[in-house]
Amino acid sequence: MISSRSGVQMTYEEIISLLGYAGGHEQLVRITTTARTEVVGIPMSVDTHVTAHEVYLRPAGNDETEIAVSLAAIQAVELV
Repeated sequence: MISSRSGVQMTYEEIISLLGYAGGHEQLVRITTTARTEVVGIPMSVDTHVTAHEVYLRPAGNDETEIAVSLAAIQAVELV
């Protein structure tokens, strides 16, 4: 896995794979966007369809909130 601190952008396939793994195991991830914003949560779904192209995250301890992040804006993903 490539750390977001290395400054190297992960491939699209690596991002999708890690988000899928984390969602399937209900593990927290830290997403670093190309704008250097960090979002932490559990991936609930990854929609790679061209009309959506987003990952939906649930922040830890908050079952009622869902955050959408554009897959194109993700630079790196790491397990927390």
